[in-house]
Amino acid sequence: QVQLVESGGGLVQAGGSLRLSCAASGSIFSINGMHWYRQAPGKQREMVAFTFSGGITNYADSVKGRFTISRDNAKNTVYLQMNSLQPEDAAVYYCYAQIKSFERDRSYRGYWGQGTQVTVSS
Repeated sequence: QVQLVESGGGLVQAGGSLRLSCAASGSIFSINGMHWYRQAPGKQREMVAFTFSGGITNYADSVKGRFTISRDNAKNTVYLQMNSLQPEDAAVYYCYAQIKSFERDRSYRGYWGQGTQVTVSS
């Protein structure tokens, strides 16, 4: 069994910063992609950023230059440093990871965290 647990959300004023963390635990052989998504009330879940094991990263246009994704492979953890936060960044942020539990697994399986709330006051 695999679990993803996010932390670091909270209330921040516009222009402020937060750092989200997502730690994967359980039966883990390897992790490929690690992603951050967000979902605001009444809106669809959208991709914010992702990073793959080879070092590739990508960001949604709306967060480029303000957010930075990074990962600590030894800790099976992905981070999202969010700077210059704006009210439109307020949402529940979810972690998603592609994980193989065993070496014999043929493909990666996707897992979601429970989400962490980010609130930005204007």
